[in-house]
Amino acid sequence: MKVSYHGHSVVQIETNGYHILIDPFITGNGLTQLNADTIAPDVILLTHGHNDHVGDTVAIAKRTGALVVAVFELATYLRFQGVENVHEMSIGGAHQFDFGHVKFTQAFHGSSFIEEESGKIVYTGMPGGILFTAEEKTVYHAGDTALFSDLKLIGDREKIDVAFIPIGDNFTMGPGDAKIAASWLQAKKVVPIHYNTFPVIHQDAAAFVDSLPKGQGVMLHSGEGLRV
Repeated sequence: MKVSYHGHSVVQIETNGYHILIDPFITGNGLTQLNADTIAPDVILLTHGHNDHVGDTVAIAKRTGALVVAVFELATYLRFQGVENVHEMSIGGAHQFDFGHVKFTQAFHGSSFIEEESGKIVYTGMPGGILFTAEEKTVYHAGDTALFSDLKLIGDREKIDVAFIPIGDNFTMGPGDAKIAASWLQAKKVVPIHYNTFPVIHQDAAAFVDSLPKGQGVMLHSGEGLRV
């Protein structure tokens, strides 16, 4: 399995011939080298409905036919936007797909899609994190979340190989809380995400990585990958 980071919270997973894309915020993401017009994932996983996570999902899914996996309300909203290949889930639920095992965990955040032209805010269900398992490896994308004590429960129950944890502060955990989250999750490798996309979430990711136990923190610049 190979995982790679592409700015903000965009993560790619390549496993068993499948190309999986998490939170494809590409257009408007100045930290990614991905092209929304050419990328062709087999699967899109969404942590929640905020615009900077749903991103280019609708356009990519319509163009490629990619399966989109999201919590029920967000999945339903995407159907209303013309996305046909959708699988609905809910927090705490898991499902075994051909490409791997997906489980949605809690995240303490919001989840809504802002329709700029109409000025409407559309409720898109509960925010979540995603535990993805394939090839006997587990990747955890925490989504946008505050620090909460059940992260320790997740770490106790799961053997996480790589955890992608937000560090931007203001909207999510900051570096201090993210360091606690990393210790609770007990992941072999921890990659910081959701930082530096906008001035209000500017952080020194390298300093965060250095603050973790030796060998646990991994600094991935946009486009860089990691073999799991």
